[in-house]
Amino acid sequence: MDETRPPDPVDGAPDGRTHFHAVLHPHRSLARPGFLALMGVLLVVNAGLGTLFWVHGAWPVAGFLGLDMLAVYAAFRVNYRAGRLYEEVRLTDTVLRVDRVWPSRRMRTWRFEPYWLKVQIDDPPRHESQVTLVSHGQTLTVGAFLSPDERADFAKALGDALSRWRDPDHLRALSPA
Repeated sequence: MDETRPPDPVDGAPDGRTHFHAVLHPHRSLARPGFLALMGVLLVVNAGLGTLFWVHGAWPVAGFLGLDMLAVYAAFRVNYRAGRLYEEVRLTDTVLRVDRVWPSRRMRTWRFEPYWLKVQIDDPPRHESQVTLVSHGQTLTVGAFLSPDERADFAKALGDALSRWRDPDHLRALSPA
């Protein structure tokens, strides 16, 4: 769900050029066709078992098999809804901006001064390692829903972009003449 938005003004000033842009999404391994196939198989199996129990006089079991189907369906719906969360990280001439958008479409924005920003992750990354942005006492964990390899790749890419941004030639181009 890569969204293309025009550059937003930050604190009344235009952002300028974009030096790094990433939209982070949680991974969902079962796409809609797979979900429909899984639900179809469960329906056939539960209907067969329910009929078998019904014929043998254990009719309450058929009702519980129906509740089982509802529980599986509800769990997948909750999981897919949570998968609509995303984070957008954008480094411009003036700011590193992180927008976190929840499934309810509620959005929270953090802004960091890129010159002082540190990107931290354990080296070597472990399964529980998190990507943390740190600047002037403000800390933000980004991409917590990514796999360990994806977190390491993201941290390296963002760190490299910040290094290029801090390059003296780049900074001279940004300062007023």
